[in-house]
Amino acid sequence: MNNSSEPSVSVHRIERLIYVIRGHKVILDRELAELYGVETRVLKQAVRRNIKRFPDDFMFELSRDEIMRISQIVTSSKIKYSKKVHVFTEQGVAMLSTVLNSERAIEVNIEIMRAFVRVRKMLEAHRELAAKLKDLESRIQDHDEQIQIIFEAIRQLMTPPEKPGKRIGFEVKEGKAIYRKKKTA
Repeated sequence: MNNSSEPSVSVHRIERLIYVIRGHKVILDRELAELYGVETRVLKQAVRRNIKRFPDDFMFELSRDEIMRISQIVTSSKIKYSKKVHVFTEQGVAMLSTVLNSERAIEVNIEIMRAFVRVRKMLEAHRELAAKLKDLESRIQDHDEQIQIIFEAIRQLMTPPEKPGKRIGFEVKEGKAIYRKKKTA
């Protein structure tokens, strides 16, 4: 095992290789092979020899449509021409360490497990933040409705009546008096 303080594969690099497909966080077979320092065919051969260790919730094959969609994200464009692409879930990656029994496989697996944990924590934090934001929006909307009612009442108070109401009281109807100055001679 590598005793240096720096792993040969960074958690951040691995995090970028984790995709969500069919509701599972997975890593592509070719990217795992690259991390382990083996050819993709060698990785697949080891899996085929131990296929009972990889049920559908550990590893599954992508459909042509899924391959085409992920080929737009993956930097290697060769994936869209691949006939078979397998992906491994977190449990499948853990099982790979028993199939690929090398120092590098053990070291890489430890970093991959750390990456999966970090991604899980980020997704959980995102869910919590989304829930808090939704709660805040509903509170603001409740207050917003109340504020709108208050403003509407103020507008009604400020608006003059359309036609003046009938005057209350006695009204004298007589002609206007004419007042003149007296001329002095």
